Amino acid sequence: MRKFKEYNPVTVAFYYLTVVMVSMFTMNPVLHLFTFFAGFIQFTMQKVNKKAVTHMFFFALGLILALIRPLFSHNGATVLFAINDNPITLESFMFGVNSAVMVVGVLYLFRVFSNIMTSDRLLYLFGSLSPKAALIITMGLRYIPLLRAKNREIHNAQTAIGINRDDNVIDRMKGRLNVFSATVSWGLENGIITADSMAAREYGKHKRTRFSIFSFTAGDIIILALITALIMTTIVSLAFGRYDTVFYPYFEMAESTGLGISGYITYAILAMMPVAIDSAESIRWKYLVSKV
Repeated sequence: MRKFKEYNPVTVAFYYLTVVMVSMFTMNPVLHLFTFFAGFIQFTMQKVNKKAVTHMFFFALGLILALIRPLFSHNGATVLFAINDNPITLESFMFGVNSAVMVVGVLYLFRVFSNIMTSDRLLYLFGSLSPKAALIITMGLRYIPLLRAKNREIHNAQTAIGINRDDNVIDRMKGRLNVFSATVSWGLENGIITADSMAAREYGKHKRTRFSIFSFTAGDIIILALITALIMTTIVSLAFGRYDTVFYPYFEMAESTGLGISGYITYAILAMMPVAIDSAESIRWKYLVSKV
């Protein structure tokens, strides 16, 4: 067994695509809660820097989204209170909270996806569809950390020799403009060198060969089949209106039936699949270590 991020990029991308699409094209609060908790737990389990800052930012964003709706939309029949003769309704508040949970949950999933899908994985994923586009994307993503590192290096060098001063706002602005100008010049020069190097290697003049460190195994086939089976039940429930939700004038959800409940269960299993796989792998690893 492997961790979920170690599966083939096609498998990983297919999972996040299905979960995000279901969450974005329905207003059902139950599905949004499943998506939110799945994204929150997956991100919490990852080893990334500034995790607390990301949680705080998403919480603040969700709070703003939840409060904006009832303040500017006064639809709904259940009035909670009034502000300057503007009614604050329960239905608008619930709509705002539901939208906030959906947006934050999807952002968590995108954050996890961006951590998993490195440049080599993106190149593998899009290389067969459009090799040139994949190359441009991966090169562009690569230049972001390079420019950051070079900007820091130039700033430290100019500060060390006394070029950058922070006596006042104008001096600080001049120093930052000098650093920015030097960084842009380095980026353009490095781009020309890269282009000349690719031309010297006759890039694009011959049939392109493809090398990849990723392989499509039986485990990927099993995971893809499981994702397809789970999402099909959810799609059928969605097609038959089992997830229909009305917020105005009164909040009302579709009546729960066997099909609807099975759709909720399968989507919950689908959303928590990476968590279950990573937890099982962690337990298995600890068990093997204890046997040593």
